[in-house]
Amino acid sequence: MDALALERAQQRIAEAAARRPEPALLEATLERSRRQIETLAEVTAGLEASIPVQVGVAVRDGLRVEVLPVARHIAEIRGLLNQTIRRLERIEGDLLAERHARVDDLALLVDLVSSGWRGVDARLARLERGQTAPSIDVDKLARTDVDALVGHAAAA
Repeated sequence: MDALALERAQQRIAEAAARRPEPALLEATLERSRRQIETLAEVTAGLEASIPVQVGVAVRDGLRVEVLPVARHIAEIRGLLNQTIRRLERIEGDLLAERHARVDDLALLVDLVSSGWRGVDARLARLERGQTAPSIDVDKLARTDVDALVGHAAAA
């Protein structure tokens, strides 16, 4: 072995020993690291405990902001639908009343026509028997029937 190689190896060992930290410095660094890790663990535990609460609050706030207008719109639509239903029911009632009025008008017309034909039948029967009917003003009778029909239609 060469003396020069031996000297170089010793010099490297000495340089490595010189670069090595002192044990007290190393202990202080390890202690500081342990405290920082403990602090980090405490902060992490605090975050783990508070994050669900914060997420819950954020979700509630988000829902409140987003859902409240939708709830208002639904309530407004419900009100409009109820109003529409009431109006349709009123229209249905009006149509039913109108239908009954038309049926009453039709019944009156049928009565007028049937009474007119009964009168015609009575006159024809008297003529066939040879009796003379009292003189009736046909124009006056027609006007009376028309006036009665118009009066009933106006009252309905």
